[in-house]
Amino acid sequence: MDATLSETSFRKEAQTVQMPEEPPARRSGRLGDVIFLNLTRGAAILTLLLLAGILLSLVIGAWPSIREFGLRFLWTAEWDPVQEKFGGLVMIYGTLMTSLIALIIAVPVSFGIALFLTELSPKWLKRPLGTAIELLAAIPSIVYGMWGLLVFAPILSKYVQQPLQAVFTGVPVLGSLFSGAPVGIGILSAGIILAIMIIPFIAAVMRDVFEVTPPMLKESAYGVGATTWEVVWRVVLPYTKAGVVGGIMLGLGRALGETMAVTFVIGNFNQLNSLSLFEAANSITSALANEFAEATPGLHEASLIYLGLILFFITLVVLSFSKYLLLQLKKREGSRT
Repeated sequence: MDATLSETSFRKEAQTVQMPEEPPARRSGRLGDVIFLNLTRGAAILTLLLLAGILLSLVIGAWPSIREFGLRFLWTAEWDPVQEKFGGLVMIYGTLMTSLIALIIAVPVSFGIALFLTELSPKWLKRPLGTAIELLAAIPSIVYGMWGLLVFAPILSKYVQQPLQAVFTGVPVLGSLFSGAPVGIGILSAGIILAIMIIPFIAAVMRDVFEVTPPMLKESAYGVGATTWEVVWRVVLPYTKAGVVGGIMLGLGRALGETMAVTFVIGNFNQLNSLSLFEAANSITSALANEFAEATPGLHEASLIYLGLILFFITLVVLSFSKYLLLQLKKREGSRT
């Protein structure tokens, strides 16, 4: 009987016992996590909405030109605002060629700069040289354009274009490749200026990703007798390939979207007479900068917006290709292991 009473009283006491309340600090911490999660989610959704809005506005603005010319706009070279006949081949060709030339020049130079700063440079030179390279990225693009037109173009004409034309005149392929008026402006000049502009971006990214390579990996490679080049090629680059590709794509995006520097030195010529590197041409960004303010509502304005839409898709294709390249590199690593 006593045992039954004691058990009953124990149960009543256990029921009256309440769980300890959650500390206020923990409750506020969870509330902060929820707020932070919603803010970051909202920022991501807002970015997607802005991207969709930009794409939709471009399609709506370019619709008259899309309806009139369709996909043949991509391979038509005629650009005549008077007769309202438009084609974007000249601008697309100029954009792709100048960006390709810029990458061909900038990637090896940027790689050499990053390699020197991380592996070969003395300590007293590393910081000032890195700062000087980063300062190149702060120079406005219009300054690069003015320098390219007033200083670089005459030098290119006198010491590069004219000697090449004197040597290769009459040669079937090279003669046409180096033909053109010896004034120093054209696709090659614009590509070189773009290369100078994107070198600081690519070099800075490569330097930063090279520095995050664990020292133990590099010291182990040096310990087994590897040279500096072997360490970089077999240890540093495989470890940092994602960052390297990202830096190159960053530079390519800057080259594709550059306006004022290209406008000064490309020649702004809307005809594609030859495939010469020294031929005056045009790009999508320079065409928009030169003509959009004076374009009349209708097909002219819609065709310029159509060019902007094409540039949007070119950038999208470049980013998609970079992602695909990184995925292929990861698959190869998986197959090796």
